[in-house]
Amino acid sequence: MSHQIGRRKFILYGSAALGTSLLLKACTTPPPESGTASTPGAGSSPATGASPVSNTTSGGGDTIKVGILHSLSGTMSISEKSVVDAEQLAIEEINAAGGVLGKQIEAVVEDGNSDWPTFAEKAKKLIDQDKVVTVFGCWTSASRKAVLPVFEQKKHMLWYPVQYEGQECSQNIFYTGAAPNQQIEPAVDWLLQNKGKEFFLVGSNYVFPKTANTIIKAQLAAKGGKTVGEDYIPLGNTEVAPIIAKIKKALPNGGVIFNTLNGDSNVAFFKGMQEAGLTPDKYPTMSVSVAEEEIKAIGKEYLVGHYAAWNYFQTVDTPANKKFVEAFKKKYGDDRVTNDPMEAAYIMVYLWKQAVEKAKTTDLEPVRKAAIGQTFDAPEGQVTLENNHHLSKFVRIGEVADDGLFKIVFETKTAVKPIPWNQFVADTKGFACDWSDPNKGGKYKV
Repeated sequence: MSHQIGRRKFILYGSAALGTSLLLKACTTPPPESGTASTPGAGSSPATGASPVSNTTSGGGDTIKVGILHSLSGTMSISEKSVVDAEQLAIEEINAAGGVLGKQIEAVVEDGNSDWPTFAEKAKKLIDQDKVVTVFGCWTSASRKAVLPVFEQKKHMLWYPVQYEGQECSQNIFYTGAAPNQQIEPAVDWLLQNKGKEFFLVGSNYVFPKTANTIIKAQLAAKGGKTVGEDYIPLGNTEVAPIIAKIKKALPNGGVIFNTLNGDSNVAFFKGMQEAGLTPDKYPTMSVSVAEEEIKAIGKEYLVGHYAAWNYFQTVDTPANKKFVEAFKKKYGDDRVTNDPMEAAYIMVYLWKQAVEKAKTTDLEPVRKAAIGQTFDAPEGQVTLENNHHLSKFVRIGEVADDGLFKIVFETKTAVKPIPWNQFVADTKGFACDWSDPNKGGKYKV
């Protein structure tokens, strides 16, 4: 079993407060912020202006226009700027190699402003005014849910790069982040085999943690584990003492903690855990939104010995990853790191390119059909875009080491096929998705 090290983006506003809620996986609409002008992410190459330019979905003119739609301002800009950087790196590489269908890719970058209605407005603009042939975008499930009706109404195409809660399978979205069976479920299996049967579930109070914990509770019930407690705090809340008291009461002799907290709540949580004597030798914690950058923000001394589950870490030992990391650092600086959503964003641009080349057009329907079955030698390993519009992915679990990086303690030898409709949850058990067959589509009974 190989042991490797990885990273994932988590930077807090400024250098002091640690006061902004980050890495939101869904729901709870923040107050709109003034200004939604299109600006490139920090450190990224200049973006194309957002003024309307005549173009067609078949890529008329000298360039092929694509949309990039992420938060370049507001709460989520801290995470999403790095995803834009990864997408622009892929576009730069493709253009340097001759482009697509003999044309250069032209990126129209729009700012979702960390505001979900703004995401929907910008999606409409990219499609209707800028005439982009596809969109790469979103991070939170809330932003994805906000733009989904736009892409479905207009029968357009979104590529979405972030792990999520599943329970969705749209013909108009290609999902290159992990489904729950590629992150959450294998993490639970590993914990049951290696760390204990009694679980306390901790999460932020919104849809991603609650959906994840619904899956976890059903999985534990099916596999002989036990949920001894479950508690949530609002996004951005740092009052963790009540949760820690509940953990100590429910698990007086130790047990597993599954953590779906997001943002700076993690800072308070891990510090509070250590101060209360809940150390990883007796209370190992598995997180699904904590990586190396989070460790820096929280302090590695609070996290050594705890765990995280991802598909990609920066030092995955593949030739493709070494090339990816080297290219990213060369473009953006040696102090920059790569992470899981960035890798998923980078490879989705290449998957789209391959689909266009197979279809010999940028027209939406031929590309949609050609995308299914595409394979790519990704930094994480070779992946395949399956009939359900989700990506096969490798599963990895890392333990926080003394240097603040992850030592990989588990990884699958082959890519795991995605299962969008969860098979532990009664409402979706027995359902599947297959967009290669119009008689099956987004949800059918197996």
